[in-house]
Formats: sequence, C-alpha cells, structure tokens
Amino acid sequence: MSQTSEDRRGAFRAAMENFLQERMSSKLDKLAADDPKRPGLIGKYGFDTWVRDASVRAAKIHMATHVPKATHPSSKGTSFLCQPTTLPRHAVVGTHSLTADFAVDAAVEDAKVLDVYAFLKIECLGNTLMEHILAGDQDLRAALATDHLVSLNILESFQRVAEETKPLRTSTLGKQLYWLIGEDPASDGDFHLLAPLYASSFAHTVFRTINEDRFSEPAKAAQKAKWERRDHDGVSREYPNLAVQKFGGTKPQNISQLNSERGGSNYLLASLPPRWKSREVQAPWYVDSVLSRFAHNEGVWALVRELRDFLLSNPPPTMETRDRREGLIDSLIDGLVDFAQRFQVMLPAGWTHDSRCRLPEAERLWLDPGRVLADAEDDAVFCGKWHRMDWPAEVGSRFGNWLNKQMGPDLPLGDVEARQWQTELLLQQDWAQRLHELRGQLDAPRYIPTREGV
Repeated sequence: MSQTSEDRRGAFRAAMENFLQERMSSKLDKLAADDPKRPGLIGKYGFDTWVRDASVRAAKIHMATHVPKATHPSSKGTSFLCQPTTLPRHAVVGTHSLTADFAVDAAVEDAKVLDVYAFLKIECLGNTLMEHILAGDQDLRAALATDHLVSLNILESFQRVAEETKPLRTSTLGKQLYWLIGEDPASDGDFHLLAPLYASSFAHTVFRTINEDRFSEPAKAAQKAKWERRDHDGVSREYPNLAVQKFGGTKPQNISQLNSERGGSNYLLASLPPRWKSREVQAPWYVDSVLSRFAHNEGVWALVRELRDFLLSNPPPTMETRDRREGLIDSLIDGLVDFAQRFQVMLPAGWTHDSRCRLPEAERLWLDPGRVLADAEDDAVFCGKWHRMDWPAEVGSRFGNWLNKQMGPDLPLGDVEARQWQTELLLQQDWAQRLHELRGQLDAPRYIPTREGV
C-alpha cells in the first residue's frame, strides 16, 4: 500500500529525531545528573535549533570524488565531484570504472561539521536524506520545519552541499606536475601545470573490495579450503606485497568522511618488477638416496602428513576416497619431478662421477642424463644401462619403499602398497612426460619396463 504524504513526513521526522536523540544521549551520558551543562546541551539538540544550525554549517561540506587533503591535511585546494559516467572511458581502471552505487566522499573545511554529513546520510524510505534532498522531496522539506519558507531555505542550503565549489583553486601544498604540451621543453609556455587530486571514491571502492576478498566469511572459507587442500566452490583472491598508507594520523576525519570510515587506511597494490628466485643447486653429496633430501623439500612433508592422516582415518572405499588419495600422490610426484629436474638441468654433466656421490646406480642414471648425452668412451657401461631403461622401475621401487616408510608404524604397509606407489609414479603424467623428453634427446627406446627392480 502506498504511503500518504503525511506518513512520509512522519517517517522522515522520526528518523531525524532518532538521530538527534542518539547523539544527545551519548553526550548526556558523560555528564552528571546535576551538571549545569545539561540544559544547554538539551536545548542545542532541540530539533528546530539543531537543523537550522546544521543547514548553515553545511556550507563547509562539499560532496566529492576527489579530495586535496589526502595529499596534505592543510591543503585549501578545491575538491571535485566527478560523476563516473561523465569521464572519458579508457582501459586503465579509475573513477570512470565505478558503478552507479559508488561511495561519495565528503570533503570538509572543519571536522566539526562531520555530524551534519552523518545527518545527511540517514537512511529513510529506501534512500539517504541527501538523496531525497537532491530530488527535492517535498515531504522531507515539510518535515524539516513547519514554516514553508524556513523549510525551503533549509532544503536549499543542504542541496548546495552537492554543488561544484567555486572559485576553483589549487594549493601550494598540493602535488603539482609540469606536463609538456608543446614541442620546446625549454619554453615555459609549452608546459601545462597539472594538480593531481586523490581519487577518494575510487580508493574507497578498492579498499572495500580488498577487505571483502580478504576478511569476508566466504573468503575465509575459501582460504581455509586452500590451506587444507580441499575442493571448494568459492574463489580465493590474494594481494601479495600489499601496503597500507595512513592519511590523517590520529585524526583521519580531518581528511574526509570516507577516509575516517577507513580509519585512515588506504591500500597500495605492489608495483614491482618480478624477482628472479635462483638458488644454487647443491649436489646431493654423502647421502644414500636423494629421496631423503626430497623429504625436506618445501611442501613435501605437509603432503606426506596429509596422506598419512587421511589413510589413518580409514576412509570408506568410495570414488571420492580414491580421487583424494590419487590427488595427494599426484602432488607428491609433481614435486618429485620438479625436484629431480633441478639436478638434471642445473648440475654439470657427469657430476655423479664425483667420489662424494654415494647415490645408488638407479638414482645416478635418473639424475645425471648429461653423462649419457656426453657419451664419453670411458662411460659406455653407464650409457648402456641408461638406454636399457631398467632404472625407471628401480627408481619407482625406491619411491614406493620410501613412501611406505613415511607413512609410519601406525600404517602397516608392505610390498603390495610399495608396488602400487611405484606403478603410480611410472604412470603419472609429469614423470612420463619428463622421461619422454629425455628419451627423445638421447634416442632411447620407447618401451620402459615397469616390473624390473621390484
């Protein structure tokens, strides 16, 4: 059922009076019952008195999308209210990218008038008072004062909050940039002086979006699933090397209203060149198996522990159980292939000749294909064994026994399980792909035995 004008006037009046009552109560609570300041404070928050005073103080508020005080809190430059739809369109994100429901900031000449802005943001009948005021809502006008002329003056005073500030002025405390627009950089006349302003509404949208991606309940659920390596329908977004810039110090409200709502925090996304992470690969000297070093590789122990805990839980023999177990094994093998490739590619050919190398022959054949590529006359035995391709099965067997051992005494696994791990390694896609690449380089047979060495 549609509301009458009287109903709407009553709703507006009630919302405004509730706002004033709450503010007055928060201040009265700090005073003793016999404090002589109480009568004056109560009179100050009388509806007619406060609203008329607020309409005068509103002249110090300017709705804005771009504010100068973020550059320097003492800047007296002009704030700008730029509707995103009126700005040029281009591929780089900016204020023009904002949607219709973007947050409008309030630049204030004095932080003491922020209570007026809070008043204008009261939600009533589906919109803020400011939105109703800008629409010239006559029911709201009537609710502001009983006298028609007084209410009209109050309404118009509030409407001027959204008007463009004139005259336009910059400030010596603001940023300034000389931009060459002519051909002669030695001529002052060929430069235009730009005064960039902080895009507050855009920054606020970025801040809310990043906080939603980091701290909302759906984001937390997605991040938890990621750490637990579980499938999840949600999306996890990360912002590496995120920095926080603070505006306003202990008084963020002196910069702008939106800056106050953010507690002065503004996010800065990383704008850095990629850093090449390169560590010198250390040959696995004095170890009886490279798998002992693999166990300490980043992320391996977490995968082993997750697999062990999963098997210890005695999961039901279902497709879901099989898929999860195979997923964990695949992740381990992916890591093993990457781990081995560092030795294969980054160590010099023939490094396993060194007397410090105590690896078993199968692992030497696996990790040092450069010896085969060199095809030295005194290394014919090694090359022949590599080409016979018995060593992948032996490596698979060693992997199976190693994984059995990692499962611990609480899981009595034996030869059957070790052979299963071996088979999964030899048939895993990344392992097979790497062998295929090596065989292509070294003209080795395509057939690889899978049972020798078991």
